[in-house]
Amino acid sequence: MFATAIRQLRMVSSIALGKRINPRNIEHLIGDAVKTIEEFGTLGDDIQQQIEGPFGDPATRKDLQNGALQRTARHLARSSPYYRRLFAAHNINPEKLTVDVMSQIPVTTKKELMEHQRDFITTDSRPFLSARTTGTTGLPAEVWVSKYEIELWPALNVLSMLLRDEIDLDGCLQINISSRATVAARMMSAMCGLVGAGVRALGIIPPCESVDSLLCDGSKVPTMLSTHPSYLAQLVQEARYRKLKPCDFHLRHVYCGGEVLSNVLLHAAKETLGAEFVHDNYGMTEILPVTARACNQGHLHHDVNSGFFEVRDLETGEPAESGALGSLIITPYYPYRECMPVFRYDTHDVVRCLSGETFACNMAAIPATSRILGKVDHLLHTNEQIITPREFIETYESLPSQPWPARFQARSTGDFIELVLSEQALDGMTEDDVEQHFQAAGIPVHVIGHVARQQERYLRSLRADLLETTFTHTGPNQHQLARSDSKELIL
Repeated sequence: MFATAIRQLRMVSSIALGKRINPRNIEHLIGDAVKTIEEFGTLGDDIQQQIEGPFGDPATRKDLQNGALQRTARHLARSSPYYRRLFAAHNINPEKLTVDVMSQIPVTTKKELMEHQRDFITTDSRPFLSARTTGTTGLPAEVWVSKYEIELWPALNVLSMLLRDEIDLDGCLQINISSRATVAARMMSAMCGLVGAGVRALGIIPPCESVDSLLCDGSKVPTMLSTHPSYLAQLVQEARYRKLKPCDFHLRHVYCGGEVLSNVLLHAAKETLGAEFVHDNYGMTEILPVTARACNQGHLHHDVNSGFFEVRDLETGEPAESGALGSLIITPYYPYRECMPVFRYDTHDVVRCLSGETFACNMAAIPATSRILGKVDHLLHTNEQIITPREFIETYESLPSQPWPARFQARSTGDFIELVLSEQALDGMTEDDVEQHFQAAGIPVHVIGHVARQQERYLRSLRADLLETTFTHTGPNQHQLARSDSKELIL
């Protein structure tokens, strides 16, 4: 117990003072936590408070944020060629930086990150691992991380998951994300290693093969699944096609990220795959290790210990008012991010600002926004309203035809949204039925055509389309072929 208390003190001191955190110390804390859970079934309140960190206290949060931002800016001014120039050009003094003046600093965009990649790498770090974004919303960006980062991030994440009972100590994690998500896959594998869980890293393979893996027997049957919402939809459809039941699976946790996860699909995954928990997580390669989690009331609560988040009004660029739509701006703190850090990074992910609101959820003490509503570039504008991708996908995937994942093309044309459907969406429905379904949700839609199953992948880019074939299965999914026909594009 004494050794555990010393380790907790070291971790909290490092967080509060902004010093480098020793990954080995965190790993020892994880070992202590695992032993505590195995013996008592849960972590004590004192350990939970320590793990939540000093930023969890609303009374002291602003002062700690000011100190963390100043420390991060000092590191960038000293070690980042890109930000050294930016701060000098705008007369930014790191010692005077506070939460209240953050909006005066220009945001960093993905375009700038790609065009000036070398200048974002700090001079006092050694690049260790390269990761590339998937490119589903544009050209992929390459991000470098250090060995220190790739050891620290999984350890911190595991501590948080142990606290919330979100990882199975004696279970097995099946990873169905794109192999291009290098850092994410490596982090998840390392996290399982820290608690003794097994790992099956499959990638985006034909859904029938992934379902076969979920059904396997043995001591390392998957109890956890990490994937993208669009691929989860394909797994649900495959399981339903085979008439599998929840009792056929052993899943407890499903971790989703990278796309909009509709409430309809979330509940379908629970009902079909038997998963007790489906976690709608948020994160991206450029801003790791800053993440966010959805609570039991659907707010997105942000990790205030490792980074600073803002909501930038889509029209004015100023801090968004409560209830307004805005783009999520993230600043990872030093020393959590050291190799290729960003400052005020514009994620282009749209959220609704909830500042000043009082929450009554299971994470009420942690600041929150709405869940991710989609990308800025994918907003649909009519003469009367702005329709977010989440609103559109929620409505589309709630069609009685259950067209999961949502495949469509939508275009704003003044008073209406012109919609091209997937053939699956019209199963048992007419185009008029679809229009009435959207209009009941307050979305004015005019259906102008539909697309045959073989061409649905051309409607909308999904991460499930990053298929990785094998020698044993290099052709189309045979189960899907059995449900397809040869109709061409109909407009």
